Amino acid sequence: MDRIIGIDYGRKRVGVAVSDPLCIFASALDTVHSAKIIDYLKNYAQTETITRFVVGYPVNMNGKPSEAQKDVDVFLKQLAKAFPEIPVVKEDERFTSVLAHRAMIDGGMKYKDRRDKESVDKISAAIILQSYIDRTKTL
Repeated sequence: MDRIIGIDYGRKRVGVAVSDPLCIFASALDTVHSAKIIDYLKNYAQTETITRFVVGYPVNMNGKPSEAQKDVDVFLKQLAKAFPEIPVVKEDERFTSVLAHRAMIDGGMKYKDRRDKESVDKISAAIILQSYIDRTKTL
């Protein structure tokens, strides 16, 4: 089945989300250590067809590059090298952590569980991916 992968890249952890086969909605999939993300994606690609990567791209409120952008740029090069045939889209990731926390509260997640940064990362990846899906559906 065709899938779009959403990625919230960080120096320590990477949140991963996946679309449904019809590319209507995004679901949080996993949180992976940054050093292992390419291998994780290669393993995932053995069982599912990845049609696109949507990577959260960090930009400051004034539209200028954030400090984390350098790390994401390095990751984007690694991703393109490992999957040269799969297109990569950069998606604005401003406010995704705030939205992820709000989603956890609205979903009734307990305070203790909301402090788990791995949950925030994969929910952020789902928000990034869903934003892309919603934006491109209207095009």
